[in-house]
Amino acid sequence: MAYRKELGVAFAALATALLAGGGASAWTLEEAAKPYAGTEINVVFLDRPGYRAAIKMLPDFEKKTGIKVKYDIVPYENSRERQVLDFTAKGDLDIALVDLVWMGEFAESGWIVPMDTFLKDPKLADPNFDKPDLFPLLLEAFGSWNGVAYGVPFDNYSGLLFYNRCMLDKAGFKEPPKTWTELKDVFGPKLTSGDQQAFALQSRRGETQSADSFMRVLWPFGGSLLDDKFRSNLMSQESQAGLQFRQDLMKYMPQGIVDYDHAEAVNALAQGKVAMITEWSAFYGTLVDPASSKIIDCLEVAPEPAGPAGRKPALGGFSLAVTSQASDKEKAAAWLFIQWVTAKENAKTYVENGGVSGRQSVYKDPQIAAKYKFVKPMVESWQAGVPHFRPRFPEWPEISEVIGEWGTKIMLGTASLQEGSKEIGQRMESVLERAGYYKPGAKLLQ
Repeated sequence: MAYRKELGVAFAALATALLAGGGASAWTLEEAAKPYAGTEINVVFLDRPGYRAAIKMLPDFEKKTGIKVKYDIVPYENSRERQVLDFTAKGDLDIALVDLVWMGEFAESGWIVPMDTFLKDPKLADPNFDKPDLFPLLLEAFGSWNGVAYGVPFDNYSGLLFYNRCMLDKAGFKEPPKTWTELKDVFGPKLTSGDQQAFALQSRRGETQSADSFMRVLWPFGGSLLDDKFRSNLMSQESQAGLQFRQDLMKYMPQGIVDYDHAEAVNALAQGKVAMITEWSAFYGTLVDPASSKIIDCLEVAPEPAGPAGRKPALGGFSLAVTSQASDKEKAAAWLFIQWVTAKENAKTYVENGGVSGRQSVYKDPQIAAKYKFVKPMVESWQAGVPHFRPRFPEWPEISEVIGEWGTKIMLGTASLQEGSKEIGQRMESVLERAGYYKPGAKLLQ
């Protein structure tokens, strides 16, 4: 009996020592990647800060794993088409870059693999992945579809109010506007003079018009694109109020605002031409870069203003998902990269390189919170938002084109607000009818 007791104590001590010393049984990226050394995986990246941050980190991953990550930098406007063509042709993409509004299309088409496929594989799943550490709003909005998680939030955006504190101080304002109405009626007149405008709302025709301009003024005013029966809600009093507000706000924006994409709006603030913009959190790095910004010492960040329906900030971003067309070896290698680049232990490096992590824990780091002014308002925005800020069903790209065309016409005055709203509604419902949304028993998903 004494011998057995001593033997048990010895085994327990050995187990403790192995764990403490990172013994052979502990999961490591290096060990997990050994079978896939030499594998090349392909992914589409955008020319944005989050992707440049990942590229800076790549040598470390490739050194540890022997896996080569080949990326093509593609303009956002071409990125969906580039991937869809690859999927339909059974091409070489191993990792899908999934915008919030593409999740329904990519998942319903079977182009991406559920995350649990890899999280349930002990050879591939990092025990420290900590899925609950991801912001629930982000995982729901652009990582999941129909209750199934496919992608890991990677390039994450919240709409924020970036403003030039020096301009506001000079005009007698000690804090930024808390509401959209205040921004227009109080701040607008005092901050618009000569070549200086109060505000710039990126509104270029295309996804920028539909997602970053049109949708941005619906939710805060209590409106929405669709009602609960998936019929157009654009003629509702609330939706019309939001769209009319945008028309009224244009007097305090630069001429040619319908040609402003993200770069133009960010540059207008960075060069001191406008006092305020509502832009994605990911552009913070551009606005504090001495090579591109003249207002670094004056830059401040706040949550997007509230409307009559409360604060409903823009929500956007991308997840990374493993493609179904990849070989088994490429799938495994792709997952190891996705898991690594979005890992909790790498989140601080990602943020310091210019990315915006989807990890809750990194923003609790006092150094990160003190260094980056966007953290507090962004985290506040992600506590409760609108997951379907833009509809996530597969038909969104076609509807986005309709909104891009007629939303621009409304802003330019070549179509009245009511005419444009009715036209968008009719065309949108036609798209949804062809897709079967109005058939008896159809399941309506956003």
